[in-house]
Amino acid sequence: MSEAGPIVLMGSVPPPARPQSMLGRWWRRLQPRGTTLVTSIPYLWLLLFFLLPFIIVLKISFSDTQIAMPPYQPLFSWAADQVVQVKLHLSNFAFLVEDDLYWRSYLTSITVAAVSTLLCLLIGYPMAYAIARSNPATRNILLLLVILPFWTSFLLRVYAWIGLLKNNGFINNFLLKLGVIDQPIQMLQTDFAVYIGIVYSYLPFMILPLYANLEKLDLTLLEAAADLGSRPWESFLKITLPLSLPGIIAGCMLVFIPAVGEFVIPSLLGDPGMLMIGKVLWTEFFNNRDWPVASAVAIALLLFLVIPIMMYQRTQESASGGGLHR
Repeated sequence: MSEAGPIVLMGSVPPPARPQSMLGRWWRRLQPRGTTLVTSIPYLWLLLFFLLPFIIVLKISFSDTQIAMPPYQPLFSWAADQVVQVKLHLSNFAFLVEDDLYWRSYLTSITVAAVSTLLCLLIGYPMAYAIARSNPATRNILLLLVILPFWTSFLLRVYAWIGLLKNNGFINNFLLKLGVIDQPIQMLQTDFAVYIGIVYSYLPFMILPLYANLEKLDLTLLEAAADLGSRPWESFLKITLPLSLPGIIAGCMLVFIPAVGEFVIPSLLGDPGMLMIGKVLWTEFFNNRDWPVASAVAIALLLFLVIPIMMYQRTQESASGGGLHR
């Protein structure tokens, strides 16, 4: 019996790895990856179209007015001894508190936006719930009908409401022919027309987040509640409504934030004397040419909207973190 020889495994043996230089390792780290390129696009977009304009407006808000072009003094200047001087004027922000025009316009804008958001929620929630509970074929058609107004110009849609709401418009003529009214109802250039225009324009922004939330709701929870003797309205209040709270908050933010600074709808449909912050900004920028005060108004409005949102997000993160910790 012969002795067993050594076992030889046939195959290719990889060559020994070459030592990489320090420069090569650094170059590989600096090379952009696919995920980095993809995520850098939205950050670049925000940098160009949000952060840079915000910095420019913030700089103008601390400047002083002058009769020139541009109509504000430079914030940075060179002194005789080649020293950079910074002239910060806080009087623009103090003027917003002293003049009641600005804080009254803020209150009016917040009131109109809050009422419009509430109306959008009351109208949009049943619509989103009905779309989420419909069969898939009908659901696609209903979603298309919700998105369909976006295919038309926003300005044209607002102008269409002028033809509907004016004294000799379609609605008044229809009611006169039915005999419901004896004389035309003043609907145009009223607060009612502003609410109609805002609700009509921003209603899809309420429906779509609510639909996305309600469509993911686990229906077995409702079935279990029904098996335990819960009535439909009790199941809605105890299960559906609490679980749809994130969609409600998202929809309310998407409606409330742009409605606060709305300019086109109050200008075309509302009373000319209606004070909203969008109209005040237009007047300060283009009529009074007081760019520093107008910039201060814009910065104050932005801080008023951003700070509560950041506080809410911080609270939500703390609550979710605490829940995970428990």
